[in-house]
Amino acid sequence: MQDVLERVPAQDRTLRLDDLISVDMLQKVQDNFSAAVGIAMVIVDQEGAPVTRPSSFSSFCQAVRASATRRDQCFLCDDVGGRRAMATGEPSIYRCHCGLVDFAAPVIVRGQYLGAVISGQVLLRDASNRVIDHILPPDDAWRLDPQLSALREQIREIPYDKLRAAAYTLFHMAAYLVEEAYSNAVSQELSAKNLKLMEESKRRAELEKSLREAELQALSYQVNPHFLFNVLNTIGRLALKERAEKTEELVHAFADMMRYILKKSRSQLVPFSIELEHVRNYLYIQKVRMGDRLTFTIDLPHGYDGVLSPFMVLHPIVENCINYAIEPREAGGRIAISVRDDGRDMIVEVTDNGDGIAPELARAALDGVADHHGRTSIGLHNVDSRLRYFFGDDHGLTIESLGMAGRGTRVSLRIPLDFDPCSM
Repeated sequence: MQDVLERVPAQDRTLRLDDLISVDMLQKVQDNFSAAVGIAMVIVDQEGAPVTRPSSFSSFCQAVRASATRRDQCFLCDDVGGRRAMATGEPSIYRCHCGLVDFAAPVIVRGQYLGAVISGQVLLRDASNRVIDHILPPDDAWRLDPQLSALREQIREIPYDKLRAAAYTLFHMAAYLVEEAYSNAVSQELSAKNLKLMEESKRRAELEKSLREAELQALSYQVNPHFLFNVLNTIGRLALKERAEKTEELVHAFADMMRYILKKSRSQLVPFSIELEHVRNYLYIQKVRMGDRLTFTIDLPHGYDGVLSPFMVLHPIVENCINYAIEPREAGGRIAISVRDDGRDMIVEVTDNGDGIAPELARAALDGVADHHGRTSIGLHNVDSRLRYFFGDDHGLTIESLGMAGRGTRVSLRIPLDFDPCSM
C-alpha cells in the first residue's frame, strides 16, 4: 500500500472522497443499487468510517452494530476489507467476524485510495464449493444471544456469481464516477488558473500602455533638453547677477525637476530619496507661486536611502493635493508627507487639509474613471497600477478621508524595504 501512495503526486495525496463527489449523490447511487440488487451497502472513507447512511442493512447487522464494542469490530472489518481490496486493486470478497459474506470494492483515483464500497451481509447458496477467508478472527458471541441468533436465521442466501458480479459492477461504476469527478475538478482548477493568467496579462498590458503613454508625454516635453537647460542656467546666472536670490532658487528647483522628469531609467526604479527631492522642488515652486495659501512639511527619517521606488509615484499624489485641496482655499492650505516602516515595508503618507473625498470618488480615482469637469483623471490609477505591478497587489494605493477638522484626505503607499529588481 505504501508503494501505491508513493506514486501519487504530492498535491493529490490529501484528496478525500467527499471532495470529489457530494455525499447526497453517493447516497442516491448507493440506495438505488442496493434496492435493485437486494444486498446491504455502505460507502466508507480511507479510515473505514461511513461516508453514507447504510442501505438495506440486515436486521442482524443493525442489532450487532447497536453495541459500541461490536460496532467497532464492524468498522474494523470494513476498513481492513477496503484496504485489502485497495492493495490488490480489485474487489475483495471475504467473511466478516460474524461469518457473513461481504465484499469491498475499492475507490481509487490516480493511485490514491479514497475509500471503498462495502456490500453484502449475505450467506452463499453454494458455500460448500467456495473457500472464503475471514477478514478478522471469527467471533461467535452472537450465538449466545437468542435474539441475534433468530435474526441470523433471516439472512438471505445468494449465489456466489451474483455477489461477484455486483462487486465488479460497483467497482467499475465507482471508478468511472470518481475519475469523471476528478477530471472535472482538474479542469475547473485549470480554467481558474487560465482566467487568473488572462487577468494578469490584461493588467500587464494596461500597465505597459500607461507606461508608453507616460513616455510619449515625457517625449513631447523633450523638444531639446540641452537647449532647455542652457536657457534655465542663463536665467539663473542672470538672477544671481541681479541679486534676485528667490528667482535663482526657483530656476534651480525647476531645472532639477525637469532633469528628473526627463531622466531615462530602464528599470523605472529610483532611490526614494531622489523621488522625494523631486517632490520637494515641486512643492517649493508651488509655495513661491501661492505664498501663504500653502505650507508643507516633509518628514523623512534616516535609514531609507537604499529603498527603491518606482519613478514618479509621489508627484501625481502631491499634484492632486494642490489641485483639489489647496487651490480652492483662500488661505491655510497644508500638505504633510511622512515616512515610516513596519519592518517589512516603508509606508509613505501624503495628507492634506482639504474637504476630503467621498469613498466612491476615491474608488473611481484608483480605477482611472474619475471625472473632473469633463476630464478623466488617470494619475492615481497609473501610480496604483505601477505599485501593484512592481510589488504585488497588497502594495497598491489607499485613499481615505480623515473626517477631522482641518485634515481632509490621506493617500498612503507601501514600498518594500528590501526589493530586488532582478526578482521581476
